[in-house]
Amino acid sequence: NDIEYIYSHYYNKMEYIRFSSSVGKYVGYTEFGVKNAERFNKDASVLAARKAQKETYCKNHVDNA
Repeated sequence: NDIEYIYSHYYNKMEYIRFSSSVGKYVGYTEFGVKNAERFNKDASVLAARKAQKETYCKNHVDNA
């Protein structure tokens, strides 16, 4: 539970959307990001895929860090 998986999108060096495993959903930081976050959060398969990334990537590589 001490591991947090973060997946972010940037445009012109500005973060506009982020998925955080501690929050469990997408959060938008711009108008465009908020609209996309709402769309992604409504799709259960998108959220399940991101949540699975923590298990498949982070937990398998924690010993390397």
